[in-house]
Amino acid sequence: MAKKGDMLYAWTNDADIKKHAELGGAVTALWKHALDSKVVDAVLVVKKGTDLYDAQPALITKSADLKDTAGSLHCGTLLLAKLIHKFLDGAEHMKLGVTVKGCDMMGMYELAKRKQINLDNVIMIGVNCGGSVSPVTARKMIADKFGVDPDKVHKEEIDKGQFIIEYEGGHKGISVDELEEQGYGRRTNCRRCKLKIPRQADLACGNWGVIGDKAGKATFIEVCSEKGANLVSGAIKAGLLATEAANPKGLEIRAKVENAMMKLGDKWRQKDFAGLGEGKDRLKKIMAETSRCIKCYSCISACPICYCVDCTTKNPAYVTPGQLPPNFMFHLIRFAHIADSCVNCGQCQELCPAEIPNALFMHAQQVELEKMFGHTPGISMELPLLALVEEKEERARLANTGSDMIYENVFNPVAKK
Repeated sequence: MAKKGDMLYAWTNDADIKKHAELGGAVTALWKHALDSKVVDAVLVVKKGTDLYDAQPALITKSADLKDTAGSLHCGTLLLAKLIHKFLDGAEHMKLGVTVKGCDMMGMYELAKRKQINLDNVIMIGVNCGGSVSPVTARKMIADKFGVDPDKVHKEEIDKGQFIIEYEGGHKGISVDELEEQGYGRRTNCRRCKLKIPRQADLACGNWGVIGDKAGKATFIEVCSEKGANLVSGAIKAGLLATEAANPKGLEIRAKVENAMMKLGDKWRQKDFAGLGEGKDRLKKIMAETSRCIKCYSCISACPICYCVDCTTKNPAYVTPGQLPPNFMFHLIRFAHIADSCVNCGQCQELCPAEIPNALFMHAQQVELEKMFGHTPGISMELPLLALVEEKEERARLANTGSDMIYENVFNPVAKK
């Protein structure tokens, strides 16, 4: 049976799943076993909505519904960690399976270390991610660069360095590098990402490294935890999953792909961060860009790190009520709060109606703090520098002093008395 550290090719024995699957149906088969055997109460996944540009979260409780979630969607830009916190009580009272990409997984860890998600009740199947494309950008890119009506495209994928579409009448592929140099392609935060294989999940799955007669017919699975090993073993025993050891040459290819993606991430970090300038020049650029802010709070409501009961950006002592654009303190509060914990998920930028490059500003600061203190957010349960783990209790303690101003309690000798 499977054990932690195994590198496997896996495919389903279920004919119905196989019919809908993209790469052998291993992930769908694993979730079917998890639901049928009551290992989990529900599975949170992403499925196609009205078209391939419409990625929707789906909470599945019946394994028969899983077939509708098979396949991948590169135009899906959701972050599942925040959804679990906001709508599923952080999995505190249910056993939950989640299919995660790297930023989902990192968001899960950051919320878990703050006791906002209970990882003991969660199984994560991680999927390799070379990046996602904003639905708006995807439609424009397909029309402008591919010369194809976006509504006629029925499948898209990123493979071998190309963005590939299948549509009524044929298929086309264009180099991702070429597209991105012209302002298309993946989201900018995805370009800077260096976590392409989410090994902190219980299983890390994908198509990188599947070669020979199994290419396109099986999923590569790296078993990353005992929880993951038990899930694979259970699915094999139930007859839902078949496996074989990964081809050694395939392991080499997988490592080369990952290494190439890491180098590409370094390239984009250097380019994006250099474009911000340094010191006062960087500050001036950030202040100019954030001057478009309409204080809609979209960046805060979407961020996996922003979960405070009482948001300081709503405190009139810091941010003047009713003022648009808000004074720069609004943004400084956010920068100070999450700069050591930003997982570069891109939600603050993706959902900003003023198109402020929030993710770039946050990620640039996080990387500098990582260099200074050696803490990388989202990959372990190590606490960040500024963590207030028990936020509700901390607020209550401060309230008992007659104020919620931390600096008064810490620095004011009178307040201490």
